[in-house]
Amino acid sequence: MAKCDICQKGAHFGIKVSHSHRRSNKMWKPNIRTVKAIVDGTPKTLHVCANCLKSNKITRA
Repeated sequence: MAKCDICQKGAHFGIKVSHSHRRSNKMWKPNIRTVKAIVDGTPKTLHVCANCLKSNKITRA
């Protein structure tokens, strides 16, 4: 589910490397918040990342 409805930011995958250089798969998820926003004049629940909230890309209800 970790995807922003505004900028479509999603999870990223990579490899975690420990101090002894053992490698394992890792997933980084964006900071997603559930907020009520005004969409086409009606309040709607959206899943928005914290970066879009800070930059005022939505108008909150």
